[in-house]
Amino acid sequence: MFRPIARRDSWPWLSVDEIATYLGSQRDTVYKWIERKSMPAHKVERLWKFRKEEIDQWVRGGGSNRVDRGGTNDG
Repeated sequence: MFRPIARRDSWPWLSVDEIATYLGSQRDTVYKWIERKSMPAHKVERLWKFRKEEIDQWVRGGGSNRVDRGGTNDG
C-alpha cells in the first residue's frame, strides 16, 4: 500500500541549519546558544536536533538574550 511522505515542515525535528534559518542566525550562534545559554536541543548520535515548539518557548522566555556564564552577552 502506498503511503505519502510527510511534508518536511510537518516533521517534529529540525536540524542546526534549519533552526538557524528559522531564527535568522548563523550555525555558530546556534552552537554557542546550546553550550552557553541552555538552548533546548537533543543530541541524536552526532547530530543536534530541535523541536520548534521548544525553541519558540525558549526565545519567548528571553533565552537568546541571557548573559552567558562568562559575563558577556554575545547573542
